[in-house]
Amino acid sequence: MSDIMETAEGTLKRVVAIRLRPGTDVLLGLEEACRRYGINNGVILSAIGSLDGVKFCNPVELPEKKAGYGYGEVLHLTGPIELTSAAGIICHDDEGNTNLHVHISLSDRHGNAHGGHLVEGTKVLLTVDVVIAELAGLVMGRKFDNELEVPLFAPRQE
Repeated sequence: MSDIMETAEGTLKRVVAIRLRPGTDVLLGLEEACRRYGINNGVILSAIGSLDGVKFCNPVELPEKKAGYGYGEVLHLTGPIELTSAAGIICHDDEGNTNLHVHISLSDRHGNAHGGHLVEGTKVLLTVDVVIAELAGLVMGRKFDNELEVPLFAPRQE
């Protein structure tokens, strides 16, 4: 393993397609789908749809943190929003609790682009269509990094 990265190798085990219905909280719906199918090592291959408002956050300077950065306050967009893309990883902590890290790309009614880290409170407008791949042969871990004071991806061989 190199000092500049952590790596692990695995394979695609199976693919699950999901349609989230109107009013569903996107993040909670994805967590429920992962529970239903027993997925805690995976990746979001594709996600598109429409949202009834959105809640997300982006990194900002946080001088009180050791690293000087972290996620800032939750940003809110209202009204119909197009989910042009979502990507993310399905991880778990040492206790086996599933942890999704999802980033979204958005377009508002005027065609303005937005994006960031998805948080709870983002609801489906008409549909959100998602394809998730479960991975085998590696552990998609997530651990709190004391040096940076944030939870980070920690992949390792199974």
